[in-house]
Amino acid sequence: MSDLLENPKAGRVRAVAALAKKDVRADTGLFLLEGPQAVREAIEYRPELLRELYVTPTAAARYGLDDAPVDTWFVTEQVLAVMADTVTPQGVVAVCQQFPTSVKDVFPDAGHEDARASASDGGLPGIVAILEEVRDPGNAGTIIRAADSAGADAVVLTGRSVDPYNPKVVRSTTGSLFHVPVSVGVTLADAVSRAKALGYTVLAADVSGDDLPDVRADGMLDGPTAWVFGNEARGLTAEDLALADRAVKVPIYGRAESMNLATAASVCLYESAFAQRTASSSTSSS
Repeated sequence: MSDLLENPKAGRVRAVAALAKKDVRADTGLFLLEGPQAVREAIEYRPELLRELYVTPTAAARYGLDDAPVDTWFVTEQVLAVMADTVTPQGVVAVCQQFPTSVKDVFPDAGHEDARASASDGGLPGIVAILEEVRDPGNAGTIIRAADSAGADAVVLTGRSVDPYNPKVVRSTTGSLFHVPVSVGVTLADAVSRAKALGYTVLAADVSGDDLPDVRADGMLDGPTAWVFGNEARGLTAEDLALADRAVKVPIYGRAESMNLATAASVCLYESAFAQRTASSSTSSS
């Protein structure tokens, strides 16, 4: 632990604050992590990614971060306020190394030995969420968190979607960014093509689609499934929908005009999780 960092205008402080900008994150390969819960998840699951930790003395004692396995600086509240993207960082800010997953690791080439091995031993990932032009950081982060909660195996963000290392995305994942592989930069067409080559059923979440309960009743959620979620305002284009095996909607039984994207995605991902576990139980008992 170093001496107290007190100058809000210090170069180190400005460098951390600059990670709120996408171009700085791209140049450095680093991103900003805020809050004790997110930092604890990083320490537990991906400690090798932590580069620096900045914490107020009070927060260090409160959250047990006195002996965190990373270079740590005590800072004042004023310094932390400059570094943080949020108004209430709870006394804890960290700098982490970005760690995107290649789409080839999510969807290996069909002829690749890893893909053949996965298919032969039943290890093919069961659920993958693909985000196409999802621009709202809160939605993207919440979908990553929902995918983690539902037991999904990966999340793919196309090049038209928000940067997963945007501070608002990172905060919205509440640590799930460290639990589930996240791939970036691929096109929707490439992601879907790879998924189909491996035997995934590709479902596009869209208001024009069939009701989700009917799709589940047809057995389309029982096997490996890749869900495609589109832009918050425009949804998916006709060309996007044509890539999928079926379009699916979450029915609205009440009077709501529409459903938030992240909420609808959570329902779809959990329906897949329920269906796959039911199918697996039925197979085991037969």
